[in-house]
Amino acid sequence: MGGRFTGWPEGAFDVLMRLQGEPSQALREECRTHRERLVRQPMIALLNEVADRNLEYDDFSVWHYRTNSWWWQHQGAVIRLARKVEIGLRFDLDGLRIQGAWWYPVPEQIKMFRQAVAAEGSGPRLVAIVEELRDRNYGITGDLMKRVPRDYPADHPRAGLLLHRSLIAARPLGCDAWLHTPEAVDVVFEAIGELKDMMSWLVRYVKV
Repeated sequence: MGGRFTGWPEGAFDVLMRLQGEPSQALREECRTHRERLVRQPMIALLNEVADRNLEYDDFSVWHYRTNSWWWQHQGAVIRLARKVEIGLRFDLDGLRIQGAWWYPVPEQIKMFRQAVAAEGSGPRLVAIVEELRDRNYGITGDLMKRVPRDYPADHPRAGLLLHRSLIAARPLGCDAWLHTPEAVDVVFEAIGELKDMMSWLVRYVKV
């Protein structure tokens, strides 16, 4: 499926349904060509369209297949904005999901994140961004410490964010008719816009 994005074909779900459970190697190979054409190539076309709209999003990767069956059942992709700062998309039987993530950071980034969270200008700004995303039904997760880092008081007003060693905001975009049409580009672009403040904050304060 080359060229412009026209949506995921209905057959994409048929292929993913066949790959549920623990598909044998023979079944995976039988489905490979159809999965490539119906599932993976539309993701590539979608992200090319997103990059055409904004070159800020032109550094992307669409995952190939791996040994674990999960990778055959879910089609993932990332748009890299900075080191360890990415927008992720995932297509599977539940439809399309988006997330903004700062994850698997290097130690220097964790230190920079904590300093920015503790600072009076940048810290409250991130609190407001996270709360707005929660109001938009984003789940806020990440790798959390059990206690506030020793360099900060346990009763710090942003203690909850100081626990984070990664920060992820994610929500499902749905499994509606638009998935099978070019309208999916608009849906994704709107969601990227919702994540923009958080991603811009992360690029500014944890970029190394």
